[in-house]
Amino acid sequence: MSLPGPDHPTRDAGFGVYLHWPFCAAKCPYCDFNSHVRHGGIDEPRFLDAFRSEIAHFAGRTPGRIVTSIFLGGGTPSLMRPATVAGLLDAVADRWSVAPDAEITLEANPSSVEAGRFHGYRAAGVNRVSLGVQALDDASLRALGRLHDVAQALDAIRVAQAVFARTSFDLIYARSGQTPEMWRAELGAALTHAAEHLSLYQLTIEPGTPFHGLAAAGKLVIPDDDTGRALYDVTQELCGRAGLPAYEISNHARPGAESRHNLLYWRYGEYAGIGPGAHGRLVTAAGRIGTVVERSPEAWLARVERDGHGIVETEALSAPDQADEFLVMGLRLMEGIDPARYAALKGRPLNGNRIGVLVADGLLERRPGGRIAATPRGAPVLNALVAELAA
Repeated sequence: MSLPGPDHPTRDAGFGVYLHWPFCAAKCPYCDFNSHVRHGGIDEPRFLDAFRSEIAHFAGRTPGRIVTSIFLGGGTPSLMRPATVAGLLDAVADRWSVAPDAEITLEANPSSVEAGRFHGYRAAGVNRVSLGVQALDDASLRALGRLHDVAQALDAIRVAQAVFARTSFDLIYARSGQTPEMWRAELGAALTHAAEHLSLYQLTIEPGTPFHGLAAAGKLVIPDDDTGRALYDVTQELCGRAGLPAYEISNHARPGAESRHNLLYWRYGEYAGIGPGAHGRLVTAAGRIGTVVERSPEAWLARVERDGHGIVETEALSAPDQADEFLVMGLRLMEGIDPARYAALKGRPLNGNRIGVLVADGLLERRPGGRIAATPRGAPVLNALVAELAA
């Protein structure tokens, strides 16, 4: 789709709006996302007014864009009342043109899924739901700090699929004590419930999380690299056989059911990041910029009510920065990247000799139209692959 506004090499990737609802019922011990528990309740009308102001600010900086996708993430957006979701989506539509076929995704936790609420979200304009299931094993769910059990997770999947034409759910693997055989059984069961899309993430220990402290004390041990690779291989095998091949390192879909919003990120399109802690990438007359919004919900609210937005950092991205981001994001995709777009961003092409060596080593492959992509052997060592190409 051709987009109005400043021209740039990836303008056809689309323009997205990310809305971050920062509140959760509980904080999971592995999570380093900007999420907060507020037992005293949330003043949703006040936060909605602040979102409206920040949406207006970002729209003023991106005139003429056509919104191709909206993603309500968090936190737990499914804790919002449907009227609040409707207000957010109406505010986006009031300030930008929204494509008739725009993908509008809401993240939900199984413990907060109610059929009536989901019908309300659909009436508000949501057309895709992503469920944070994380495991289909009750002991693992308890260890991960989740508030639901397997029965609730499966009920939530059924409700979501009955209400929405498009659904996805997440699972975390490479959990403590998990073997390839255990994962094969769990993933096999999950695939019997997956309609079109699965997000399957290897557990990583993030600094500042309770899991990080447990791991440092030797009280939490995750599978070693060899076992992690075996788990990854099981993932590719079972999903491919079930007709949900990987289109990105951690995401699997039936052809045509890929997450359009996430594809926008990986193809290095533009997106406005709105709400506490959100990040954005926008193209202005002066070039591509990165935006960072205040993380604390209460501090964000005060900033927006005072200034009309909560942006605390705006970074002008240099040509090398843009090219490196394009490379890091694009090589996560099975479709790979167009080297000509890298050259347009960087101002010089990738090193053809390095590409040739990586192809010869079986880590990179050439695709039709001149694209290059990581091979199944290269995908698990993507960081090293990117570093070699960018050197």
